[in-house]
Amino acid sequence: MKAIGLHAFGAPDVLEVLELPEPRAGRGEVRIRVHAAAVNATDVLLRTGGHAVRMPGSRPPFVPGMDAAGVIDEVGPGVGPRLAEGQEVVAIVPFTGPHGGAYAEQVVVPAASVVLAPRGISLAAAATVPMNALTARLALDTLALPPGAPLAVTGAAGAVGGYAVQLARAEGLTVLADAAPRDRDLVAGFGADHVVERGALVAERLRDLVPDGVPGVVDGSVQTSELLPAVADGGTVIELRGWTGPAERGIRVRPIMTSDIWTDTDAFDTLARQVEAGTLTPRVHAVLRPEQAAYAHRLLAAGGLRGRLVLDFS
Repeated sequence: MKAIGLHAFGAPDVLEVLELPEPRAGRGEVRIRVHAAAVNATDVLLRTGGHAVRMPGSRPPFVPGMDAAGVIDEVGPGVGPRLAEGQEVVAIVPFTGPHGGAYAEQVVVPAASVVLAPRGISLAAAATVPMNALTARLALDTLALPPGAPLAVTGAAGAVGGYAVQLARAEGLTVLADAAPRDRDLVAGFGADHVVERGALVAERLRDLVPDGVPGVVDGSVQTSELLPAVADGGTVIELRGWTGPAERGIRVRPIMTSDIWTDTDAFDTLARQVEAGTLTPRVHAVLRPEQAAYAHRLLAAGGLRGRLVLDFS
């Protein structure tokens, strides 16, 4: 089967077309004929060697990709009646496992990490949902704020930030979000109650809206310590890139790892159904050929995308 991978860590051009053996589904697994694989920042970390510490004993070639959408074409023993051949599905692909990542014509994944694709959208759009939406879900669950409480979301125009705003509004939180001027209408459209200008003064602008400080922040733009002045005494900051502090005034800094809920089928399925209901809005910036993976990584590094890049393996 065709895949996109690398033999040595490095710049985008290390990504190349590979011919790999066809994988087979084992116990508790399904094989998916991939139609679309989303390109995420974690794929860049794999390419540059940032995940090497999580892959002891693994040998190249390495295949990136954590988000896939496609059709089940093999079901392993012990999967049960929930999944069957021919179903359109979305999956979280544990690229650090023995089968490699989503940049491939076929992937084998644990059945617990697979749910039916949202109806009413393309598989390319569906492929953008799993990791980003689950990250937003985990962030809100970790904060556990009561309805009506103020929540600040930075990087609200990005994939995780946008989903965090939409999920928070659906749960009755009062959402304060940041945005560049060109993204203000976009973020307001997600349901943010207040949109402040992004930048070095974002904490000050948030404090102007909530003088006592916000009890929770989802730091989608990785502003880390710059946000602390906006947080209430004893509040919580959710970090997506591992920052742990130090903080002040009893503020808790909570790094989250989406790998903790890769196999939370119920949470994943709920998100897929929220896409069907229009609560969550997947965004695709561009659909590219697999051979354009290096170009996709360069586009991602350049920043400014308002939607995910997707590799089309259909």
